[in-house]
Amino acid sequence: MGIVRAVNVSERKGEKKHEVAVITLIEDYGVEHDAHGGSGRQVSLLAFERIEDMKKSLATLRAGDFAENITTTGLAASELAPGMRVAVGEALLEITQIGKTCHKGCAIREQVGYCIMPKEGVFGRVVRGGRVKKGDCIDLLAP
Repeated sequence: MGIVRAVNVSERKGEKKHEVAVITLIEDYGVEHDAHGGSGRQVSLLAFERIEDMKKSLATLRAGDFAENITTTGLAASELAPGMRVAVGEALLEITQIGKTCHKGCAIREQVGYCIMPKEGVFGRVVRGGRVKKGDCIDLLAP
């Protein structure tokens, strides 16, 4: 269905994430060594295609700039809904939320005037942990 384009982490909330070779998802926690681990939004996903669309307004954008843990390709938020399960690499996620309110001081919103996370950001809970890396397959599972 989709492919992992990049995996990203950050040390603090509210900052851009940086790309790493692999992330480890921990059941009912989120991404190991990420600022959002243990929070209500354990893992975040965003389609690379939407980042590319935003580059028309801000050419320097790259994977992780929207603070997403997993940058995807071939998988859009419009295909997902809360309760759906998605296999990503060795891990299994349950989609919990589509979209979010940008935090005060969202740098992209301040520079461009809008942000895609409120409609395009996807959030999930880790049902089964495992490693995820660039190039891994993303599959929607039957309910």
